[in-house]
Amino acid sequence: MRYELLVGLRYTRAKRRNRFIGINSLISIIGIWLGVWALIVVLSVMNGFQKEVRTRILSVVSHVQVSGPGGVLADWRPVAKAAAENPHVVAAAPFVQGQAMLSAGRSVRGALIRGVEPGEEERVADFARHMRAGSLDALKPGEFGVVLGADLARALGTIPGDKVALIAPQGTVTPAGVIPRLKQFTVVGLFEAGIVDADAGLALVNIRDAQTLYQMGGAVTGVRLKLDDLFQAREVARELTGRLPDNAFASD
Repeated sequence: MRYELLVGLRYTRAKRRNRFIGINSLISIIGIWLGVWALIVVLSVMNGFQKEVRTRILSVVSHVQVSGPGGVLADWRPVAKAAAENPHVVAAAPFVQGQAMLSAGRSVRGALIRGVEPGEEERVADFARHMRAGSLDALKPGEFGVVLGADLARALGTIPGDKVALIAPQGTVTPAGVIPRLKQFTVVGLFEAGIVDADAGLALVNIRDAQTLYQMGGAVTGVRLKLDDLFQAREVARELTGRLPDNAFASD
């Protein structure tokens, strides 16, 4: 008999005059069992929660973002090409981003407007599985369609097919003062990612419509990158910073 087993049996099957030792050992074993069980349950719940939260966040946020000074990247294609040379980069998509007010009837809400190229955006984000109505493919250039977060649409009281007025803070200077730019958009879809910041404050439009709205011409705000391993984001961002043109910088 192994020494450890001998000692274990000795204290769990004590003689009659040492019965208290046996009871004490049994209580200790039960306590250790409960402690290990609770630890396993808590670790399992936390790991599952972490994975779920990470998946939801990364469905609307890119692993690495390349931007230009002042939020303007004049020529994004060389930047995307340089970023694609990194072996960890699997997809790149340009975007235009700005603040705006959305108005429908008497309801007004502030929102983050993101202009995207539908085909490219699906490669760096996972909006498709979070769509509750419509799709990103409905964002056609020149048609001024918008896909709203579910909570934002609920706050505005809109459904697909409704019209919303988008008011950009960058205005047009006239003799009467600065007049904010206003454009009417049609709601073509709704998404629900499970992240409050996105569902209640994000609106997606076609990138060309966003360039027209914010008078950016052919420039973009930056390029969003997707990696094969999100934990390599910091190292990839550092490596890209040294490779990118002087007018671009990467952040994870």
